[in-house]
Amino acid sequence: MDKLRSMEVFVAAVDTGSFTAAAERFGMSSVMVGKHVRELEQRLGAALLTRTTRRQSLTEIGRQYVDQCRAILAQIQAAESLAETMRATPRGVLKVTCAVSFGMEILGPAMTDFLERYPEVSVDLNLNDRMVDLVEEGFDIAVRIGTLEDSSLVARPLRPYGVVVCGSPDYLARRGVPQTPADLARHECLEFSGWVPQARWRLKGEKDARHVPLSRLRANNSYALKLAALKGFGLIMQAEMALAQDLAAGRLVRVLDDYLPTPRPMHLLYSRDRQPTPKLTSFIDFILEKMGT
Repeated sequence: MDKLRSMEVFVAAVDTGSFTAAAERFGMSSVMVGKHVRELEQRLGAALLTRTTRRQSLTEIGRQYVDQCRAILAQIQAAESLAETMRATPRGVLKVTCAVSFGMEILGPAMTDFLERYPEVSVDLNLNDRMVDLVEEGFDIAVRIGTLEDSSLVARPLRPYGVVVCGSPDYLARRGVPQTPADLARHECLEFSGWVPQARWRLKGEKDARHVPLSRLRANNSYALKLAALKGFGLIMQAEMALAQDLAAGRLVRVLDDYLPTPRPMHLLYSRDRQPTPKLTSFIDFILEKMGT
């Protein structure tokens, strides 16, 4: 027999004063109530109740045991209530990772709206331009840009990640505005070292894509490259959504729009084996609302 069920039945028998009343509470026979009590007595090696034809009473051990049973059952009920509440209400710490520039320019600012909507959730946002292993490093979810490798992760598509080529007005005034990819031979093309080979400053030509000469400045952090471009050192090719404010303010100016590469796919990734929790599902719904296809 299930020990916890036997405890529940025993406590009910004590509280109601009879096996018959306890049996009605649990929808079982009084004989079954007696079996549950005897099962506990056999486990303990001691009598819990003394019964006559008219009344039942607790033994000394029974009085102490029933108090412990009530405490245990109350703790279980509290734990179940907490679990039920957590299933219904998003709460807890959510560990999220994404690329640095995307996090600083797009995801980070959006997190304030998410946290205002879900006041019992905390977000641990890790900005990293390397490929993070969600499972090994304990992250709940990631925003990943580019073609996905086969994996066991669940991938939810977001809007494609389009890039622009741009430079500061001062730089373009000094070095000229490139009209075709061939013109980039005369420019500083700031390189993000985290690019996969097929994404490195590859622009569309009239017939095929071509690589362009790269800058003397190479960095594994796209935000550092943006700062260099804002100071007038060279051209950058970065996400349009990440540069939107600088473009709108005129701090950066778009060039070569006719030669931009095809937007790359972007996904939300999370473990297939992870039991969806309200904090995770609420974040997924929020990001899909903001950035979904």
